[in-house]
Amino acid sequence: MSKRRINTIMAAVAVAAALATAVPAAATPSAEPLTDVRVAAHFDLSSGQLPENITLLPDGSAAVTFAASRQVAQVTPRGATHVLATLPAPADGGVHTPALGFPLATGIVHTSDGTVYVLYATGTADLTGLWRLRPGQEPRRIAALPADGLPNGLALDERGKRLYITDSVLGTVWTVPVTGGTPAAWSTAPELAPAGFLGANGAKVHDGALWVTNLDQGTLLRIPIRPGNRAGAPQIKASGLTGIDDFAFTGRGDDVLAALNGPNTVVHIRSDGTRTTTVLDAADGLQNPTSVALRGKEVYVLSAAYTTATDPNLLRARLRGHL
Repeated sequence: MSKRRINTIMAAVAVAAALATAVPAAATPSAEPLTDVRVAAHFDLSSGQLPENITLLPDGSAAVTFAASRQVAQVTPRGATHVLATLPAPADGGVHTPALGFPLATGIVHTSDGTVYVLYATGTADLTGLWRLRPGQEPRRIAALPADGLPNGLALDERGKRLYITDSVLGTVWTVPVTGGTPAAWSTAPELAPAGFLGANGAKVHDGALWVTNLDQGTLLRIPIRPGNRAGAPQIKASGLTGIDDFAFTGRGDDVLAALNGPNTVVHIRSDGTRTTTVLDAADGLQNPTSVALRGKEVYVLSAAYTTATDPNLLRARLRGHL
């Protein structure tokens, strides 16, 4: 990918930094709840390897999406990166992709049988949607999504064999079976709407609810999953989280580790939402963090370097027992 193209992409997301640079008012300094913090893998900025989302595979590796290069890649425990697939480029180059103006691979999850699901936003009707990647097969789109939207966060309810998709431009959560098909609008609550740039973003299924972040509104939401897969009314679980992107549950109740993209931090949000503590920052190697995942006590954080434009990477750390 040309340096000019990378610069164009960086300029397209610079607005995010303008909207999301303040440190959350509720944040307090780190009490060192994470240990063994290190950068485990560096990615190729010049090739558009700007990591957007992560899912942890059973073999100890991680699958990630590279937004600007439209790729799905596997990162080994030793930090080696192998590209698994490149999604097809739109005929117009993706210039009509809402909010950003370039095609990008976003959310990613996997099921226990090894199938990987990826979201792709292009601004075109023929490619925007949910894609499936099975070992040894070419990626295939299994659900079309509106070309005027930006599918971003992807959450799996493996028990219900269903996926939930946040649209950051349309302020919608879509749902579709893991087998694919026509997505249904699950929630269009005003709490999901953008306020100038991007709204509903990260998504996780947890304890009978879909949890969603809203980047523009700086909130973490809990939306109950009612019988018949109906959406309940969103509850704001935490606010003042400027630039919040993706997140993960720590395994202690509703405690969350969340990536704040513009402020360049990862924060720990207590279950009651009243206390937010900064646990990682630029000094640890963060470069616009986009995604967080946990495997037991091991913490994985992706940094896309969207505005720092220096070192897209994968950071690893270990969770202390008292967090």
